[in-house]
Amino acid sequence: MSGPRWLTGFLDSPSRVAEPFWSAVTGSGLSARRGPGGEFATLLPGGGDAYLRVQVVGDGPARCHLDLHVEDVAAQARRVVGLGASVVLSDGELVVLRSPAGLLFCLVPWRGEAVRPAGGRGLVDQMCLDVPRAVFDGEADFWAAVTGWERRPGSLPEFDFLVRPDGMPLRLLLQRVGGDGAGMHLDLACDDRAAEVARHVELGAAVAWTGPRWTTLRDPAGRPYCVTDRPVTGP
Repeated sequence: MSGPRWLTGFLDSPSRVAEPFWSAVTGSGLSARRGPGGEFATLLPGGGDAYLRVQVVGDGPARCHLDLHVEDVAAQARRVVGLGASVVLSDGELVVLRSPAGLLFCLVPWRGEAVRPAGGRGLVDQMCLDVPRAVFDGEADFWAAVTGWERRPGSLPEFDFLVRPDGMPLRLLLQRVGGDGAGMHLDLACDDRAAEVARHVELGAAVAWTGPRWTTLRDPAGRPYCVTDRPVTGP
């Protein structure tokens, strides 16, 4: 059975305060709102298929999760549970699960998405899974099995990554972190990090940390994310 045909990164927030920021950063429009309380919307790129969405969750802190678009939600849910996930919610159309390390993700129907949007000066192109060192190897193996993507060591010892198929909009990076809690954050590739960071700050972000290869910022909702030196046209 094949893995996901498409990935969507979700920005989960207590309010809509960061939505104009992410629309501006990505150069995307915002779709009509969906859900009983209008909690969902899609960031619509200028070309290609959408792969970023926003959700008002009503509690904090602001965070991220992944949707995996699959051909058969029920069958994939059974497979993923067999790999170590636990079901949080199933409503027939989608299944919400928790990974062995505690990361929330969803299985949703694939609707034919296939065209990765092109980047401009910057491109949201990676979801980083921040995993405590004590459970890192098991969690990395879990995601490799769920996706069917090869696990490889990163350029720094704290990172591994999964080799995404051509055309997939989001790469998956796994980072060894301290503490007991796992989380996710988005990363952007860019051609000029200093200029891209300055653009984000002008739009409302705040710099949290700057290193030799990436800068960590917080969006207007306080959600951490990174602008990296990885090229926009990279794999």
